[in-house]
Amino acid sequence: MDRPSPDWTFFTNHTHVLVSLALSPGSSLREVSLAIGITERAVQRIVADLEAAGALEKHRQGRRNTYRLNLDLPLRHPLERHRSIGEVIAPLIEHGAPSPASE
Repeated sequence: MDRPSPDWTFFTNHTHVLVSLALSPGSSLREVSLAIGITERAVQRIVADLEAAGALEKHRQGRRNTYRLNLDLPLRHPLERHRSIGEVIAPLIEHGAPSPASE
């Protein structure tokens, strides 16, 4: 039996941005927005949030930015503070981005 697609996802868009940038640190924010399915402006706000929290650093390389994640940063919520960003996203980035055929 086919199930209807849920209108929610397990991870937040903040997590989606982190995973996308972990898989491709040189991606433009437009590329990230297309991969995730949210607006470029939303990605810009999320990146600003993540930078302010110390979860990622932006580095200029020529005309593009590259991003370095702070994988050792503990998660923020009290229920998850005993885990780091790296521990949570490691299984999601372990084998790289899925091919379009496997989605």
